[in-house]
Amino acid sequence: MTNKQSRRNFLQRSLFTIASAAAAPSLLSAGTSTFTESADQNALKLGIAGYSFVNFNLEQSLAMMKRMDVRYLCIKDFHLPLNSTAEQIAAFHKQLAASNVTGYAVGPLYMKTKEEIDRAFDYCKRVGVKLMIGVPEVKDLPYVAQKAKEHGFQYGIHNHGPEDKLYPNATVIWNHIKDLDQHLGMCFDMGHDTRDGQDAIKDLVRYKDRIFDIHLKNVTAADAKGSTCELGRGVIDIPAFVKALFKIKYAGCCSIEFEKDMKDPLAGIAESVGYFRGVVSAI
Repeated sequence: MTNKQSRRNFLQRSLFTIASAAAAPSLLSAGTSTFTESADQNALKLGIAGYSFVNFNLEQSLAMMKRMDVRYLCIKDFHLPLNSTAEQIAAFHKQLAASNVTGYAVGPLYMKTKEEIDRAFDYCKRVGVKLMIGVPEVKDLPYVAQKAKEHGFQYGIHNHGPEDKLYPNATVIWNHIKDLDQHLGMCFDMGHDTRDGQDAIKDLVRYKDRIFDIHLKNVTAADAKGSTCELGRGVIDIPAFVKALFKIKYAGCCSIEFEKDMKDPLAGIAESVGYFRGVVSAI
């Protein structure tokens, strides 16, 4: 996509949002409560995937989240290591609470052996969350499903696009898990799904019952050359994606994973946050 096309795409979608928002006052005739509900920016849970802050410590990361008023964090182990003590975990949650942030999941965590799977589940239990994002070996999926059921956790397998030989897209994950326990599902990375030539909106609806978490992003192209960009500027139709989220009554988090300008991501993440909230309000 050229810069000119990208700007045109961004403007078209921005105009859609503005036009939809402008039409919203007509809902007032149906009663104030209807208008308030339609304009609720928090109708979907918006979070940040911890990897967006790979170059920042926890204090710096929370400071950025506080400026954007984003209140959910998918915890990466560079902020809370797997060998953290109970005291360190308690201090971590206290630090999050001081910024009005909730750590709702851990991961993605990579695991190649059953010992590493056991260690990850123990970590998730000690952190006190019920959702783990991970990338296990295909041969170990029945064991992961068993562990997830035993612990009462949801385990979401993360897809990573055409470079990922195990889980490039949602359909590949589905085919591996469809006959396994319902505690095993996916963390749906819509951007990487698109980069692998898939239709992220159709996949969202198709696999809705096993999508436990969403890594929210847009990409510059629907192929391997595509890269992360601000949410309103890429090839994925975000308003249509948000409509689909409401259609399937998605109750999980949509966590922005911003893999651009990673040493200075605040402007891009903030733009994406504002765009998402605007689209949610308009729809």
